[in-house]
Amino acid sequence: MGLKTPEEFKESLRDGRVVYIEGEKVEDVTTHPKLKVAVETAATDYVMAEMPEFRDLAVVVDEKTGEEYSRYFYRPKNGEDLLKRHELMLAASRLNYTTTPFAREMIDSFNGCAITAYTMGNKDYIERIEAYLEYLKKNDLSLAGAITDVKGDRSLRAADPKQKHPDYYVRVVDRNKDGIVVRGAKVHITGSAYLNEMIVMPCRNMTEADADYAVAFATPVNAKGIIQITHPFDYHRGASDFPVDLPVRSHTDALVIFDDVFVPWERVFLCGEWQHAAMSVYNFAYLHRHTAVTYHIAWVELLVGLAAAMADYLGVSRAANIREEMTELIYYLNTMKSLARASCIDCVIQGGLAIPNPVTANVAKYFYANNYHSVVKIVEDICGGLLTTAPSYQDWQNSETKDFMDKYLGGRADVSAEARLRILQTLRHYPCLGTELDVNNIHAEGSLMAERLTIYAEARQDLTLYKKLAEVLSGVTKLSEEEYVKLVQELGVLGKGAQ
Repeated sequence: MGLKTPEEFKESLRDGRVVYIEGEKVEDVTTHPKLKVAVETAATDYVMAEMPEFRDLAVVVDEKTGEEYSRYFYRPKNGEDLLKRHELMLAASRLNYTTTPFAREMIDSFNGCAITAYTMGNKDYIERIEAYLEYLKKNDLSLAGAITDVKGDRSLRAADPKQKHPDYYVRVVDRNKDGIVVRGAKVHITGSAYLNEMIVMPCRNMTEADADYAVAFATPVNAKGIIQITHPFDYHRGASDFPVDLPVRSHTDALVIFDDVFVPWERVFLCGEWQHAAMSVYNFAYLHRHTAVTYHIAWVELLVGLAAAMADYLGVSRAANIREEMTELIYYLNTMKSLARASCIDCVIQGGLAIPNPVTANVAKYFYANNYHSVVKIVEDICGGLLTTAPSYQDWQNSETKDFMDKYLGGRADVSAEARLRILQTLRHYPCLGTELDVNNIHAEGSLMAERLTIYAEARQDLTLYKKLAEVLSGVTKLSEEEYVKLVQELGVLGKGAQ
């Protein structure tokens, strides 16, 4: 086993992968002007492993060999292990200026496959899972998760002959003694253009007719037949922005085409077992909703800080309505933090892994996404219209206009106009950026309805106990003292979800 340096990670990306951006084929993702920022963002995972301050969080020691490897590849055994992983992800996002590195967080997708294999009891899949995990550890690889199919007509199933063509969902088109050949496309795949490996999974339940689409596997992103068309996220600082010494951090997503890609059997974790397709994606979702809330905490911390700074600069921080709005922001942030930690502490064991409590993790993600726009509205209210109409840094540099800006755009006497303009600029570049972030916060890691459905599905057994309690206390149902004690004991483990 060996830990890669950040430079070794970047070198591993120069492997002939096929990536396009804005109509151009990319020769080297590590140097391309639209992708190198994303590469540096992902490299933070490797940087942290070299930092004495975070090494205990980022690195674990193999109990058998004594060799070091990334904590992301360590299988959590209890709530304490989950809390350490939570702290690692949160620290990484804070170090990365509120942006998650996303180099290994999609181990969630692989762990979803692992839980499914162990639940199925399929010895071949279990052996492949264990071998692939050792491969990840030994080579210190980065990992993307390819879950969402492009779907075509969403009113139709994957194999429905009424679909315009059969490749809207990734499917197996050939099998032989060496492996399978897959065809189709995945969309919204974060980081795949500049990471090493991809875990591909089905994104929905399947029927027997859809069996060819019930497939999960691992593949290097430079495998023959994989073509990536990336989306140019416009996170940058230009001539109109006040200069900031800190580097820009961002990610991009890709439409990933699988044009008859060969996958050897040792990397196949599901193939035709349509009954387990939905459970594999549920297993992934249980893990990834917690991951989503964790890295968004750093983002919301910045949002709250910017609102506090602007209220202070404008001299309104003591006003009753502003204090009420700031209280709402504090409540929002601390509820996110508490739910994320609670889901770790109240963990469950599935397929031999400790996972965040499924109900609490989904409640946390739903709470974050469902309330995000209301929170942004509060910040926009505190900042006022200058958030969108402020003159540019170029006007600030112009000797003919700077003095006017300095005179008229200030706030409190001891706060400069430049400080106020810089806070507004940060809001434009970060939490109040606009459409891309609005969509991301609704749909990333699962839509609002997906989270609500999971919450209900996982809590149904709890509802049965609540109903029983109500009937007992209303006299509808009579229990002996011993039976009532048993009911109380059952109530003590609510929210654990399906185990």
